Amino acid sequence: MNTLDHQLIALLRQDARASIATLAHKLKVSRGTVTNRLTRLEDSGQIVGYTVRLRADVAQPHITAWMSIAVEGNRTREVVGILLGEPGVAGLFDTNGRWDLLAELRADNLSELAEILERVRLIKGIGATETSIHLQTYKLS
Repeated sequence: MNTLDHQLIALLRQDARASIATLAHKLKVSRGTVTNRLTRLEDSGQIVGYTVRLRADVAQPHITAWMSIAVEGNRTREVVGILLGEPGVAGLFDTNGRWDLLAELRADNLSELAEILERVRLIKGIGATETSIHLQTYKLS
């Protein structure tokens, strides 16, 4: 996958129902380019489907994990671009301190989470990661 593929996936994550014309306009490429990219991503199994996001109070149970990420050198923009195209990343946050980025990961099961972790760890420019699974939320009144 290249930068355009990651940008296309990021747009689809925001609105999976966006038209080819809208996607092409936002990416500043032709509709044919978008159609060909989508076909290639679907045929290769990188895009396996399209979905609907539900409000948190009606969403199905899932596994949430938090991955702290250390980026090598000055590759933050490159790494962020790739992570925004990763379907398992539900949120991405810039931080200070030991870790450069914090990624909120979502998966339907532990096997899927393991696959997400493996894909993220293989991204060039990521030096180290540490992941914690979200077990319970406490709310202050």
